[in-house]
Amino acid sequence: MDLDFGQGRVVPVNLEHEMKNSYIDYAMSVIVARALPDVRDGLKPVHRRILYAMQGSGMTSSKPYKKSARIVGEVLGKYHPHGDSSVYDAIVRMAQDFSMRYMLADGHGNFGSVDGDSAAAMRYTEVRMSKIAELMLRDIDKETVDFTDNYDGSEKEPTVLPAKFPQLLVNGTAGIAVGMATNIPPHNMVEVINGTLMLIDNPDTTIDELMGVIKGPDFPTAGLILGTEEIRKAYTTGRGVIKMRARAHIETMSNGKPRIIVTELPYQVNKARLIEKIAELVRDKQIDGVTDLRDESDRSGMRIVIELRRDSAPNVILNQLYKHTQLQDSFGVIMLALVDGQPVIMNLKHVLEHYIDHQETVITRRTQYELAKAEARAHILEGLTIALDHLDAVITTIRESRTADIARTALMDGFKLTEKQAQAILDLRLQRLTGLEREKIEEEYQEVLKLIEELKGILADRTKVLAIIKNELIEVRDKYGDERRTEITFDASEMDVKDLIAEEDVVVTLTLNNYIKRIPLDTYRRQRRGGVGVRGMGTKDTDIVSDLLITTTHHDILFFTNRGRAFVLKSYEIPESGRQAKGTAIVNLLAVENDERITAVIQVKEFRADRYLFLGTKHGVVKKTPLSEFGNIRKNGLRAVNLDEDDELIGVKFTDGENRIMLGTRGGKAITFPEDGVRSMGRIARGVRGITLADGDEVVAMDVLRNDSEVLTVTEGGYGKRTAAGEYRTQTRGGTGH
Repeated sequence: MDLDFGQGRVVPVNLEHEMKNSYIDYAMSVIVARALPDVRDGLKPVHRRILYAMQGSGMTSSKPYKKSARIVGEVLGKYHPHGDSSVYDAIVRMAQDFSMRYMLADGHGNFGSVDGDSAAAMRYTEVRMSKIAELMLRDIDKETVDFTDNYDGSEKEPTVLPAKFPQLLVNGTAGIAVGMATNIPPHNMVEVINGTLMLIDNPDTTIDELMGVIKGPDFPTAGLILGTEEIRKAYTTGRGVIKMRARAHIETMSNGKPRIIVTELPYQVNKARLIEKIAELVRDKQIDGVTDLRDESDRSGMRIVIELRRDSAPNVILNQLYKHTQLQDSFGVIMLALVDGQPVIMNLKHVLEHYIDHQETVITRRTQYELAKAEARAHILEGLTIALDHLDAVITTIRESRTADIARTALMDGFKLTEKQAQAILDLRLQRLTGLEREKIEEEYQEVLKLIEELKGILADRTKVLAIIKNELIEVRDKYGDERRTEITFDASEMDVKDLIAEEDVVVTLTLNNYIKRIPLDTYRRQRRGGVGVRGMGTKDTDIVSDLLITTTHHDILFFTNRGRAFVLKSYEIPESGRQAKGTAIVNLLAVENDERITAVIQVKEFRADRYLFLGTKHGVVKKTPLSEFGNIRKNGLRAVNLDEDDELIGVKFTDGENRIMLGTRGGKAITFPEDGVRSMGRIARGVRGITLADGDEVVAMDVLRNDSEVLTVTEGGYGKRTAAGEYRTQTRGGTGH
């Protein structure tokens, strides 16, 4: 079939080539003209156009608010040929104190909330520039930046703003282009400016040195940042994932019940959706122990209240909330911005270097503008001085001229003046011919000459330009800088919490019903022998204390269950309780099952390979395992020994490999054998026979004997005896005992 191409009006093209070229054009338009910020002023085109249009419309911070729809129309009509919602959404974000660390727009009306409420329509809200936004445009009228035609060539718009502070880092940005994205977090003004000053003073400053000043992101919603490793990675490579966490604390109500209070959220977390998620987890019983959930936030600040059951473990519940909700979130840093129109991923130092280069250009062009203006003024003042020196002749020349053009020409010819000087003389008011006014002209001329010399000195010396940049940054810092809001704290994955906890002696007590608590040792006052003692633990009539350890807050506590599993807790992780409190149910701290009970508790300072744990079961099986095998126990525990189906672990003891082991049975028999008769085994090994038991008998106790030790034997009937360890003769492992 023949196609009629309408005499050249329809042009046939290759579809593949057309799609490729058109998509490249679209992609570059999005990258350069919509989604990515310029590294120099940190603004996308829409934000730059909004601020420039606000200044042009007189919507400065000192003027009354004007309708948002007015500035939206101004931006759309003159500079931004896109949808009105994109412009208004940008204005709304610039006016939200929970989105911008330092707001660029001062909004009046409903501009949304941290609950995700949308802003009122643009016909209702009013807006103007914030004071700090005016710094972005300072000196723009002094030819400090280039201008370009708008979309239809009817207006001029700036290609970049002067930006008197490092906006890209201070407020951050986020944008999705084609095939790339940017996500730069906000920072503290004081820290960023101090880092910039450091780099100006020493261009060889390293990123680690900069991090001594710029600690990390500083979010408008405050909260916590966990760890510095990812911050360092982001500042070094331009990419990183920063962990954020809400600020929460646990307090006890007047009725004795605990509750969790959340006062700050991670950046960009929707509070209403967060509360819904918590309620959903409680409803689905993924989190147990929550009795009430309220949002008590008001104008004075944020406050989310999570009330708990009296017997709950607040720290455990809080950790569950961190794991399953946005109380802990992450911020993926991508430090991508346009450099000379090209998208580039930069590290922290590169961003600041580009900003300093931009400020050098701005200060240099401003100085050149002021120099040209000063030289033009000096030229005029020279002409006025000549006229005042020949005042009578000048007046006569003007009076004898028929027209202003003739007078101008006569002055130029008669007194060797330029056209501008002659025109200035003609424009001179008669009152300036007095002697006093003549002195003022001469003073002004000398001041202008001094200014010209000063400006030329700046242009001739880069150090003076840098000094001006520093002084202006210091001025901005001192006027608009504030305290850091986001606290940077440790991350358990990269820092040992013990470094932040004072080492003190404590007493850890565990009951037969698996209640545990920690008490400072000095709670037990020293008494004389024969005293009545003090109550160390409040227990039910059916419960008794089964283990008591004197340890420190820096020790690890190993727990072994009857089923052969091992768990570990840092001593400081055991909740501190009052002397008469019964403590915390251990199921809130360890992942023990209902039919498990703790049969051995060991304190460990260091998991050394030359120390051993000696384990014994009720069927008489024993095993020796290096302590180092227990140095990395998971939250859900670790298999310490493989047991037969009806066997149980009855004891675990420390040993150095050179002692004697004693096993005691329910039937009153005991066996003592050398420890070196049991070779060191891996953690999952079954062990070897320690004693051969009679039918119906079982091992009930195990201990490590040293030459100078004594054995205290106590029966269920309350009889006891003390025997020197040497009186128990050594036998071969696996014997029947005696």
